[in-house]
Amino acid sequence: MTEHFDLLIRGAVVIDGTGAPATIAEVGVRDGRIAAVGDLSGASADALAEAEGLALAPGFIDAHAHDDAAVLDDPAMTPKVSQGVTTTVVGNCGTSLAPLDLDRDPPAPLTLLGGRKSFRFPRFADYRAEVEAHPPAVNVVALVGHTALRVATMDNLDRPARDGEIAAMQDLLAEALAAGAAGLSTGLAYPPAKAAPTEEVIALCRTVAAAGALHTTHMRDETSGVVESVEETIRIARETGVRTVISHHKCCGRENAGLVARTLPRIEAARRDLAIDLDVYPYAASSTALLPEFIARSNRVLVTWSDREPEAAGRDLSDLMEERGWSVADALRELSPAGAVYFQMEEEDVERVLAFPPSLIGSDGLPHDQRPHPRLWGTFPRVLGHYARERRLFSLEQAVHKMTGATAAVFGLSNRGAIRPGAAADLVLFDPERVIDTATYDHPARPAVGIERVWVAGRPVWGEDGATGERPGRFLARV
Repeated sequence: MTEHFDLLIRGAVVIDGTGAPATIAEVGVRDGRIAAVGDLSGASADALAEAEGLALAPGFIDAHAHDDAAVLDDPAMTPKVSQGVTTTVVGNCGTSLAPLDLDRDPPAPLTLLGGRKSFRFPRFADYRAEVEAHPPAVNVVALVGHTALRVATMDNLDRPARDGEIAAMQDLLAEALAAGAAGLSTGLAYPPAKAAPTEEVIALCRTVAAAGALHTTHMRDETSGVVESVEETIRIARETGVRTVISHHKCCGRENAGLVARTLPRIEAARRDLAIDLDVYPYAASSTALLPEFIARSNRVLVTWSDREPEAAGRDLSDLMEERGWSVADALRELSPAGAVYFQMEEEDVERVLAFPPSLIGSDGLPHDQRPHPRLWGTFPRVLGHYARERRLFSLEQAVHKMTGATAAVFGLSNRGAIRPGAAADLVLFDPERVIDTATYDHPARPAVGIERVWVAGRPVWGEDGATGERPGRFLARV
């Protein structure tokens, strides 16, 4: 009997997500899963994709994103599907929409996710239910933010949490983990969490470890104290046994260039007996809320949004300050709440972290910014085109592995990140000779070239005419 599929992709160069050498094969999809891989020349299908000369990979998994509200507000998720992303990990850097119900403006960096109306989920289960009721084009993995927990339980964020407040945070966290949260994220570099001592994080991570979940961290210091921050992160992992992901690993400030040459060997050594991973984005500029300490160490600051002065988006902060006679304090007062791109890293360090074999790829994109950092649209094609094809930091197979199989393993996504029978049919078809990012700091909302077609659960979400409007994404619960 002739085998029949919902979708048959013929003649692709299959890069299966494991890091193994590419092979030419055909892939058959049925009921949202990969049903067969190999010689399927006699098969028929409802939909056929001719892929000669193109590469087929598992859909990319964005290991570090801030799409918490975007998946609800803009479910087509064009910035993600246009670059081959089929799963996004939200709730990073201590910021998450849940569990938090606000009747006031959120403090930075929660502002990265929206205003008070966005924070309407008193329980994590409420957020999950909203995503499931209104599915986006991509799959969602969600973390619980430490800063969100602090805001929900504390009357003053400028101090360590008291025992009762830690207990309240643990209760909210345990409830979230039972409802399918992937773990806890911390953002110890930001004002609402800076006062949290290591012991506060350890107490929460014991709850995380007991549930078999993970801890991702925007570490306390990514400047001159980055080495000490890595040691703090390792201590938390060692004392609790929690699986850990260091978020967007980097060192900031020209005077700190090269410090990743010290942090990476330390991470590598810790990995011998601890589950410690890291993610990285492929740019030498960062982006977050407009904050004085970030301004002070940057060579250039580009405003990405401002509630008070929307016309400031896309302007250099130094130009605005010169035109208006502002000090930094004046600029913060007149523009905030606001966000910015900070040019504060060295390309050599970015390449060192990208080339580190265990590193995962995360965009850290901010979809609510009026003029976002180009990483929102360009991260994954930039890794494929610039760093793999042009810079040759790693092979194409290794690049895809960093974006798929490796990330799926860290986040416990057992049926994602691989092209094999039984795996979810989240797939991206791209031209390995053409794929490249086109988003720039001046024109950040440009889709990549060379991403030909993208499927989630076997349904097309991106094609030659752009986003298809299909919304087959799922909430991927840890339990």
